[in-house]
Amino acid sequence: MPGSESEPWEYTLYIPHDLRAVTICRRALRLILALHCLPQLTDLAELLATELVSNAVRHTKGPAALRVRYADGVLRIEAWDADPTPPAPPPRIADARAEQGRGLDLVRACADGWGWYPVAADSGKYVWCELGVA
Repeated sequence: MPGSESEPWEYTLYIPHDLRAVTICRRALRLILALHCLPQLTDLAELLATELVSNAVRHTKGPAALRVRYADGVLRIEAWDADPTPPAPPPRIADARAEQGRGLDLVRACADGWGWYPVAADSGKYVWCELGVA
C-alpha cells in the first residue's frame, strides 16, 4: 500500500515568524502521521514538535520550518530556524515552578534521542529529536 509505514518519507513545512504557525505545524503533523498509519506516535510527536517549533519561533527573528522524516522505524522531527546560535542546553535539574525554559528538557526526557546541527554557510540550524516506532 502506498504510504505504508515501511516506506521512507519526508515532509517540510516552512512557516513565518508567527506563534500561530505552531498550531498549524501540530495539525499538519497529526494528519501526516494518520495518513502514514502511525497514530501511536501522534500525541508524543505533537508535543515534541510543538516544543521544537515554538523555540524556533520564540527565540529567533526569522522564518522557521518543521521537517518530519520517517525511515527504518524511526520518526525524526526537526525544527529549522535562521539563527546559527546553538540552543541552550537543558538544565540538569529543571525548576518545576518555571513557566518557561523547560522545552528542551521535555524533549530530552521524552524522545529516544535529540540534538542539533548547523546548516552550511551560516544559514541557521536544525534542532531534532527521534521516536522509535517499536
